[in-house]
Amino acid sequence: MARKLRVQMPGLTYHITSRCIEWRKMLEEEYFKACFVEILRKAKEKYRFKLIAYCIMDNHIHLVVHTLEDGAPISRIVQYIKARFAEMYNKIIGRTGPFWNERYKDSIIEFARDGFHYLLWLLWYLAYNPVRKNLCSDPTQYRYSSIQAYLDEHADVGVPIDHHEYFMQLGDSFAQRVARFLRYDEAYRKRYSIAGWV
Repeated sequence: MARKLRVQMPGLTYHITSRCIEWRKMLEEEYFKACFVEILRKAKEKYRFKLIAYCIMDNHIHLVVHTLEDGAPISRIVQYIKARFAEMYNKIIGRTGPFWNERYKDSIIEFARDGFHYLLWLLWYLAYNPVRKNLCSDPTQYRYSSIQAYLDEHADVGVPIDHHEYFMQLGDSFAQRVARFLRYDEAYRKRYSIAGWV
């Protein structure tokens, strides 16, 4: 069966997910999570794109990437990130073979029924990933996620984060945006506390 063609256009925001081979916890060690953040930083130096958010879990990664006019297509950006990290990991571990389980999966924010709310909800979904997996009790304390960049104007999350235009539309000042963005956190907690996720 032929592979489904990807939509690759400038000006779109992609939620990218990719899993480690056989869902193994190959990113469990903090050292490798930190290395992945460094690869993200190098990718931003090499290609023109906006990194909206990221979250690195033990066996998979999430990226939110916005492509730009005259910038690299999403496939090239993700290929670079995944290939560079796999090469680095195999060299350090002394192994051969694939690191990633399959092609990355993507969904496009602007194609959602309500892209504005979907993006803001997605940022909290990524932030609570480590909480759901019992890696931390507070999403703001997890070191390998970019949520702090949306709560603290001067936060250092290891790689420059570009605030999405939908976040920017929440207010005229950063403080106003944060106050309104936190309403999504409150709604997320209320929705999923019943399931015991938060």
